[in-house]
Amino acid sequence: MFAQATGAARAFLSTLILGAGLVAPFAPSRPALAQQAQLGPVSKLPLPRYVSLKSDRVNLHEGPSKDHRTLWLFERAGLPVEITAEFEIWRKIRDSEGTEGWVLHSLLSGRRTALVAPWKKEPQTLTASDHTTPVARLAPGVIGMLKRCDGQWCRIMGQGFDGYMKQENLWGVYPGEKVD
Repeated sequence: MFAQATGAARAFLSTLILGAGLVAPFAPSRPALAQQAQLGPVSKLPLPRYVSLKSDRVNLHEGPSKDHRTLWLFERAGLPVEITAEFEIWRKIRDSEGTEGWVLHSLLSGRRTALVAPWKKEPQTLTASDHTTPVARLAPGVIGMLKRCDGQWCRIMGQGFDGYMKQENLWGVYPGEKVD
């Protein structure tokens, strides 16, 4: 639908996306290329790995229990986070700003999402499948569902947009990572 919109309609939709409150402040940070040789002792899945928040209210704890102090309250379902450690039913996570803490594993989803360039100040271009035709400009901090990545480009979709973005402009996928 979005890829077939006229130039005027694209400009309107881009303005709508940028003006819909989809901008959030994020400090510059990019994860280093992940060394995924280690497996989690509980899940037996690679560490580190990206997941997303399942709920729009997730407490981030100082340690792996509810007895530990709450450091932060995430209020953004779908936000990508990186799991860096596991302990029983708890997962240590890191967000795009580098904040770390522990959350219950039941509040995380294996569904992959990504943030549009939270370390940049300007909107990033979303393109059609030819990687040259612009279809939208997405503000830093916009969340999109990762549909697939080939190591250089990722197809992301969200409310009102569907297209391709350079993988280097997304937080929630490792450099060169392939996602199907």
